[in-house]
Amino acid sequence: LVPCHFGLEAVLKKEIYDLGYEISKVEDGRITFLGDEEAICRANIFLRTAERILIKIGSFHAETYEELFQGVKAIEWEKLLPEDARFPIRAKCVKSTLMSPSDVQKIAKRAMVERMKSAYGLDWFDETGVLFQIDISIRDDMVTVCMDSSGEPLSKRGYRTWNGEAPLRETLAAALVLQSGW
Repeated sequence: LVPCHFGLEAVLKKEIYDLGYEISKVEDGRITFLGDEEAICRANIFLRTAERILIKIGSFHAETYEELFQGVKAIEWEKLLPEDARFPIRAKCVKSTLMSPSDVQKIAKRAMVERMKSAYGLDWFDETGVLFQIDISIRDDMVTVCMDSSGEPLSKRGYRTWNGEAPLRETLAAALVLQSGW
């Protein structure tokens, strides 16, 4: 699942096609395509207009926090995360019954910990290991759970080694150049 700036879906779609991948869904601000581990690496390196490359772990319908909890808990986290993993959660809610990102983060974290407690037989997780950024997006009561494969946003890659503000994000600049035909 590849998020992008709203309105740049067509440019990103062409980039994904040019890499040779099959697109399964185009939505406002994100595109879903099918690929393997190599596709994840290639997308992170070659997609110039993408914000991040997310690996879709699961999706389900949820209108209540209990449904959210059960849906997140149903994912086999023990197969994805080691017991010392750091797993912060980012949440976005758009046009859904559940509209509080901070509550979604808390409920999802609790569900993940409950699942991992029973799988690993632990009561406490130190979270001292490798970082696994989890993204939860709720749009029209449909929850999509993803793992971020990009680390830093792809808009922050490039020639600048300092953290000053650019006049234009690299991803947006790349889209303008691609659209210009130059």
